[in-house]
Amino acid sequence: MTSRATGDGHVLLEVMNSGPVVPPYDVPVLFEPFRRLGAERVVTNKGAGLGLSIVRSVARAHGGEVAATPREGGGLVVTVTLPA
Repeated sequence: MTSRATGDGHVLLEVMNSGPVVPPYDVPVLFEPFRRLGAERVVTNKGAGLGLSIVRSVARAHGGEVAATPREGGGLVVTVTLPA
């Protein structure tokens, strides 16, 4: 995890994780409630698929945004941008 201030009055929080390879076209779907990658779309001991939708809601409630990009080899880089 890293954080930094940008020169334009925002702060960035970046979190990286490992995991399965995520095709770029699947990233937007992962921000929808109860959505998980691939066939894992049900509640399991791995989670309910709410994490990224909650992050997006909190970021937007504070005037920010969130984006995710796939990592080479698997997982995601999730970047939250908030007003300073």
